[in-house]
Amino acid sequence: MEITPVHTQDAPAPAGHYSQAVVYNGLVFVAGQLAVDPRTGERRLGSVEEQTEQALKNVGEILKAAGSDLSRVLKMTVYVSDIGLWGRVNEVYARVLGEHRPARAVIPTRELHHGFLIEIDAVAATYD
Repeated sequence: MEITPVHTQDAPAPAGHYSQAVVYNGLVFVAGQLAVDPRTGERRLGSVEEQTEQALKNVGEILKAAGSDLSRVLKMTVYVSDIGLWGRVNEVYARVLGEHRPARAVIPTRELHHGFLIEIDAVAATYD
């Protein structure tokens, strides 16, 4: 089995024993992304809209490094600390993804690491 790890400096470095993503058999599996600025390492703990935008940007940069992009996402999983925030998250999500509508799961959690409100992971196809 040939698994290729993905790393880009345009997304936050892993904070533990995992890869930003791995590519296997034409699919990219992106690890959960938080609203962290990849250049500074700063936790962007602003509004849920700002956090959603940054998390999706991080996913997009990782996909780009893997030979894919947001238009090739097959499935996203969105973890949100309060389901009451969902409408606001969905507005940003829809704006960023545009007409592309991948399969999606929304999982409410009580809390996420370090006070974040949202975390997003993805599975996408490569262009290969």
